[in-house]
Amino acid sequence: MTSAAAPGNDPAPPSESAPHGGPESPPRPGDGTAPGAAGAAPGSGAAPWKGWAAVCAVSLGIFCLITSELLPVGLLTPVGAALGVSDGTAGLMVTAPGLVAGFCAPLVTVGAGRLDRRFVLCALIALMAVANLAAASAPNFAVVLAARLLVGVSVGGFWAIAGGLAVRLVPERQVGRATALVFGGVPTASVLGVPAGTLLGELGGWRAAFAAVGALGLVTLAALLVLLPPLPATRHITFPELPALLRENRAVRAGVIVTFLVVTGQFAAYTFVRPILQEVSGVDARHISTLLLGYGVAGVAGNFLAGTRDAYRTLLVVSSCLTVILALIAVLPGPVVGTVLLLAWGLAYGGVSVSVQGWMIKAAPEAPETASSLMVAMFNFAIAAGALCGGLAVDGISAPAAPLGGAALMLAAAVTVWAGPVVLARTPGDK
Repeated sequence: MTSAAAPGNDPAPPSESAPHGGPESPPRPGDGTAPGAAGAAPGSGAAPWKGWAAVCAVSLGIFCLITSELLPVGLLTPVGAALGVSDGTAGLMVTAPGLVAGFCAPLVTVGAGRLDRRFVLCALIALMAVANLAAASAPNFAVVLAARLLVGVSVGGFWAIAGGLAVRLVPERQVGRATALVFGGVPTASVLGVPAGTLLGELGGWRAAFAAVGALGLVTLAALLVLLPPLPATRHITFPELPALLRENRAVRAGVIVTFLVVTGQFAAYTFVRPILQEVSGVDARHISTLLLGYGVAGVAGNFLAGTRDAYRTLLVVSSCLTVILALIAVLPGPVVGTVLLLAWGLAYGGVSVSVQGWMIKAAPEAPETASSLMVAMFNFAIAAGALCGGLAVDGISAPAAPLGGAALMLAAAVTVWAGPVVLARTPGDK
């Protein structure tokens, strides 16, 4: 299987040399080199609904984890007020797990070794649930931050392993749709989970929001235990493969750079969307959760629109649109203008996760799990970098500085994607 895991994408461009310099060979089903390299394709005797039920359970797991990672976005002000820290310091609740998740994506992928992937995913979800319940009862900000570090371990490991599981759960002809559904959990979480958590925090307090995500984690654990089949590993990724793929595959390098620029720009602005909407757009605090819900609906639509289109072209359109949107939301006042721009923001960013995953699978069809772990690591490092840079901008300059900085990074991403086809068209031996 090659680019089938990227739904609706064009055939993969000429790829670089194999990670260790040898000639590429087409992946063989069941040998651990096909997408989802952890095992063989689903058995023909399994009922189709069981495979799709397992896909839904994995998607729920990603939704739960990303919701947990980004939950503080809508709760920065109340958490900071309750625990006596500034908005910028409270932003560390996003920065810290992002950094940990970035390190843990490759570490867990390699460290999982020959362990059954079902066991690994369940353990990571359980860790996330416990961490959120601990945060809900934390007496001070230091304890909350410690719990957030555990969330980062769960996010990085789960996302990196889950990215290639669709090939093991559904027939080959359905892998594209299944992969889109699995990664649909990412934008759905960032654009629906956050506003739902914000609303719950406004109604019952921020501790109730953390407790609810912890409870959702326990429900997700039960779903994974019931619906996931055994997923024994058949290929053990080693640490040298990670830098080798990044060094020798120019398309993978470009994808990692684009991921960093787009996601850093996004979270420099989005982490502080609440103060931006209040201070620049003049939106009443009582309407923030409702507007974020609208942002969420637009984002989900953007995810499924992007899932049927070429990854490179989609990322060029997305990064270009976000450059304009973030620049405008930083300078144009008015609740109506702010609302329109927020909805456009959600629609554009909703296509990012599935597109960058499609880019990486097309760039390295011979090593999809390795490429995915690199993308997930950079995605989460970028979340942390964006939240940190945005916090420094908000505390040191003003709220509008965060989206303006994000717009500059989006412009850099658009230029990088635009140059991508030239890079990808070069011959494998052209270093």
